[in-house]
Amino acid sequence: MTAARVDAGLGEDVPIAVVTANRVVACSHAAREHGVQRGLKRREAQSRCPELTVLGRDEAIEARTFEPVVAALEAIAPGVEITRPGLAAIGVRGPTRYFGGETGVLHALSRGVHDIAALQIGGQRGDVLIGIADGSFAAEQAARRGVIVEPGGSPDFLAELPVETLDPAGTSTLVDLLTRLGIRTLGAFAALPPRDVLARFGPDGAWAHRQAGGVDERPVSGRRPPVEFTVTLDLEPAVDRVDTVAFSARGVAEQFVLDLAAHGLACTCLELQALSENGEETVRRWRHSGVLTAVDVLDRVRWQLEGWLSGRAAPRGACDPRMSPSGGVSRLRLVPIETVPTGAHQRALWGGAGDDDERAARALSRVQTLLGHGSVLMPVLEGGRDPGQRTRLVSWGDEPLPLRSPEQPWPGQLPAPAPSVLLDPPQPAQVLDADRRPVVVTDRGAVPAPPALFAMGGETPTAIASWAGPWPVDERWWSPESARRAVRCQVVDVRGRAFLVSGIMTPQPHWQVDAIYD
Repeated sequence: MTAARVDAGLGEDVPIAVVTANRVVACSHAAREHGVQRGLKRREAQSRCPELTVLGRDEAIEARTFEPVVAALEAIAPGVEITRPGLAAIGVRGPTRYFGGETGVLHALSRGVHDIAALQIGGQRGDVLIGIADGSFAAEQAARRGVIVEPGGSPDFLAELPVETLDPAGTSTLVDLLTRLGIRTLGAFAALPPRDVLARFGPDGAWAHRQAGGVDERPVSGRRPPVEFTVTLDLEPAVDRVDTVAFSARGVAEQFVLDLAAHGLACTCLELQALSENGEETVRRWRHSGVLTAVDVLDRVRWQLEGWLSGRAAPRGACDPRMSPSGGVSRLRLVPIETVPTGAHQRALWGGAGDDDERAARALSRVQTLLGHGSVLMPVLEGGRDPGQRTRLVSWGDEPLPLRSPEQPWPGQLPAPAPSVLLDPPQPAQVLDADRRPVVVTDRGAVPAPPALFAMGGETPTAIASWAGPWPVDERWWSPESARRAVRCQVVDVRGRAFLVSGIMTPQPHWQVDAIYD
């Protein structure tokens, strides 16, 4: 709830409901005061509170906002179990002995989350509810009501709650069936014999029966804190020689690889950060066709520092990796960006093409280090209608992901075969009919006089042996600034040369050669 309010920039006194699949999944305290609750349909929630602000759910924002809360809880009681972003449980047996009772634990938890910036909205506090009871389900209900249930009192506490508490979203067929059978409270459901509940409602019903009766024998399953694989090397005093830094980094490179291997991982993309004693910094990501070994890591340390330390002099504070720092290297940090399970990349048993690829990758990486990150480019297949839109160049080492999926349908896409040579920029062309007049295309895409002669640039027109098209393209017609109307044709002259020509309609086509079929 706090995450939605922060993202929307709303205050604590504004009634807010987060809706998914037309049902309320979370609501603010101000909304609950108007009768809004989880599980209500959107229309009913708005009828109860006409001023209700309805927001869509963003689980990424919820997780990001809730993470500081989890970190604060882990500082008080290790072993936090996260049910979903916004709901967590801890075992209080150990903290109770340390803080002198459950009330002391409650106060410690309140203080732990009090100063978290993620929960502050315009100087006001977000909703943080804490409760203590036997079992996770009973503790959640206690937190929603802000109470501490005495040990052994969970069955009596849950008995008067409505049976809809088992499924606030209102989508459970079990809750609907219990309601139609006249079972309105959790106590009435818990009073049924467990064997009969299992026979009638199955395993899900038996689990809900135990929750309703306050019987939760499952201990809190706390999350494991994330393992930190980043390694840092501090150099004191600062070093301005590449070979000295590389020699000093041998130990951290081996530690970096061994720490990942101990968890069954290997690194395929590494971020190398180097900081000078005067604050200049160079940051670069290195991708590997296989997995990075300690030798590979050291090679990349050496390459990056060679390009940085041997570059032209840079003003203090500059961060251009091609400029040399004004002081020596004081810190080196290795950060794994992408990892794969150990064994996912295996080298060829007897060498072969894998060695050739490795040598080429090492050469390209070194050229990129010396000339800059954008000096080595590789093509990526994109989605699009014409050949120029279907390729994009990305820097070597960057993730080769398309911005437009080539798997999606592209109406008006150029049919196969694709041309082998793209002209950038396109070359002017002449497409003439038998009377040596420019070929025209009507608004309906018809060609009154078929093409007979073709010339690219200043060439002498050559007879056309065959042609295909035209294929009209009307792109972004809804935007006058970027709208484009054109026609495309494939032309083969008597010399056997094949071209892809296009005509920009203004209003008759101005022909140009976009690509050549080799």
